[in-house]
Amino acid sequence: MQIQVNSDNHIESSIRLEEWVRTTVESTLERYDEDITRVEVHIGDENGDKPGPHDIRCQMEARPKGHQPISVTHKADSLDQAVDGAALKLDHALDHLFGKLRSKRGGVYSISGANSRNTDQTDALLQEEFLENDQARQG
Repeated sequence: MQIQVNSDNHIESSIRLEEWVRTTVESTLERYDEDITRVEVHIGDENGDKPGPHDIRCQMEARPKGHQPISVTHKADSLDQAVDGAALKLDHALDHLFGKLRSKRGGVYSISGANSRNTDQTDALLQEEFLENDQARQG
């Protein structure tokens, strides 16, 4: 999973900041590592130089393989709260997406092929059922 970090003019970007954001995103979304091609992170200060509550914004956009991008935004008083909040929201959104896929496929969809044995068993059962139905129609 590639992670790209962008910041506006009011938040000073540094290698240390980018590494911290990447580490936060990687640790929060590690279970989707094989299912996401890229995560773009945009951090900014909504009010610029003026102080204000919840003025730090973090937007994250994940690009799941074969699906439309998913974007979330979290605003907070501090940069670490904004990044952590957005990462958690993105984790929930991805869990929702992959959960819907699992339920559509009868629980066989697995992240990163973790249940490929279950998929093989399901395929064998479907093939067996098809052959039984085919024999019943012919006989």
